[in-house]
Amino acid sequence: MCGIVGYIGKRQASPILLDGLRRLEYRGYDSAGMALQNGASLQVLRRAGRIDNLRQLVAETAPQSMAGISHTRWATHGAPTDENAHPHRDQSGNLAIVHNGVIENYQTLRDTLLADGHIFGSETDTEVLAHLIGVYYDAGTQEDPVARLVAAVQAALPRVKGTYGIAAIHTDAPDVIVGARLGSPLVVGLGQDEHFLASDVSAIVAHTKDVVYLNDYDVVTIKKDGFDVQALAGGSAQVRVSRVDFTEDEAEMGDFPHYMLKEIYEQPQSLRNALRGRLSRDEATVVLGGLQMSPMELRQIDRIILSGCGTAYHAGMVGEYLLETVARIPTEVEIASEFRYRNVPTDKNTLQFVISQSGETIDTLAALREAKRKGMKVLGIVNNVASTIARETDGGIYIHAGPEIGVAATKSFTSQVAVLTLLSFLFGRIHHLSSTDGLELIDELEAIPDKIASILEQADHIKTIANKYADADGMLFMGRQINYPVAMEGALKMKEISYIYASGHPSAELKHGIIALVKPELPSIFLAPHDAVFEKNISNIEEVKARKGPVVAVATEGHPHIEKVADDVIYIPRSPSILSPLLTVIPLQLLAYYVAVARGCDVDKPRNLAKSVTVE
Repeated sequence: MCGIVGYIGKRQASPILLDGLRRLEYRGYDSAGMALQNGASLQVLRRAGRIDNLRQLVAETAPQSMAGISHTRWATHGAPTDENAHPHRDQSGNLAIVHNGVIENYQTLRDTLLADGHIFGSETDTEVLAHLIGVYYDAGTQEDPVARLVAAVQAALPRVKGTYGIAAIHTDAPDVIVGARLGSPLVVGLGQDEHFLASDVSAIVAHTKDVVYLNDYDVVTIKKDGFDVQALAGGSAQVRVSRVDFTEDEAEMGDFPHYMLKEIYEQPQSLRNALRGRLSRDEATVVLGGLQMSPMELRQIDRIILSGCGTAYHAGMVGEYLLETVARIPTEVEIASEFRYRNVPTDKNTLQFVISQSGETIDTLAALREAKRKGMKVLGIVNNVASTIARETDGGIYIHAGPEIGVAATKSFTSQVAVLTLLSFLFGRIHHLSSTDGLELIDELEAIPDKIASILEQADHIKTIANKYADADGMLFMGRQINYPVAMEGALKMKEISYIYASGHPSAELKHGIIALVKPELPSIFLAPHDAVFEKNISNIEEVKARKGPVVAVATEGHPHIEKVADDVIYIPRSPSILSPLLTVIPLQLLAYYVAVARGCDVDKPRNLAKSVTVE
């Protein structure tokens, strides 16, 4: 959450900072601001609301500076106001910082500083940190202001409890930006006579492809012509230059009205990317070298735990069905935010996977670290190859979905499910699946992208259905077996972007209380592919219809009689039931999207949400 962009170099800073903030606005859009080196002083510009408000202020003031830091905020401490917008200054006004994360002991620190005569102009924890760094800077004895600023950061941060990604500038050191991280991502961008600092590479990919991902407890000093990374406790830190694996165009919206719609339509290709090079026809199996485990080690696994949050948790629920059905391995799904507060029994043959699109989700990262503390082998399923989770796990599987900018996850869900399908396939072949079974599954998997493309061709039909129900106050999403998690995911999408209250349930649970909600004004969306429980789903639909509840059914083509019981039907191509989630979720994504558009909602910037949850 929140976005940081810093620049120092040979060009005017403000246009670069604004462009970077625009690319990071999915991380927070409550307010935005920048601090620029302006001769002997700092020029701080801040505005509540969207980045366009800050852009207008910059146009009015026309700042001239070749070094600065900027921030787009998702509010934690304090309302979204001009006063609470970042950057924040210290007591002297000569130092400014931007900050992602949460300072948990900020009130204690604030009380101490107030007792020493400090005056605060905001409600934020960040301003407290700015004042604290300023105290150490003013008390420093180093003659070199750069060394003094670095030392002040290194002295102040150990007093902080919580998480942070920061960038700091000082009038005494106009040629540097100092950054540091703990639990909140920061990346250094390398250029020719210019350098960048950002919380996500998408902010700087238009300017450089060479980057350094900082680790926790790193402190970086960035100059126009170079950078230096030290450990928070002092001494040098390890540095590895990486190459960004996507282009500027991939992070742009193109001809689509919203990133979410673009990413829905990218799913045929993102699924191909997830499968590419991983299906072996010669051995009728899956190749997942990133697991870094031998076939013998994999055979010894007799229990799997999957952890994730939100959409990743729903993908994990699908994975539980897959692993138990295809591989016959007992599997549990844990909400990552709860895992570290539970005492989950484990043994040496338990394998944990943590699932996160960004690879920076703070709750999932905490689950990873808790599992490692207990001696478990932990692997990752992530989209960002250089993320913290990717670096801290013992191995894993990249989903290769490409940049996902829309706050509501779409292509990352199907790519996560595809990877979990590959994983279950691999374990199945190790244990009991025949080569004939393996080849049949390869054929079916390779056909999925084209089947998704055929569903996307029904977008106008789905839009018509969405418009029909756009004024509903609530919706029920129903599914059975492997499609129950998809119902939950569909409900989440509807809640996230249309603000309609929606809930996902197992269809058979209707009779156990949920049916009390059924009424003519409340649509029910049923996932009813032609599988082993198809007739059971039809019975559940009949129960809703008997109570005059409208029904939208997602059904397998070739079963037109479902039109006799459902008010509206969206057809998906035939596929094995274990692969159906990759198809049934597509209509739900489009349905949520078109309902949100019909209601006039800001699809890519839903209220109160941010893309990457890096605070607990």
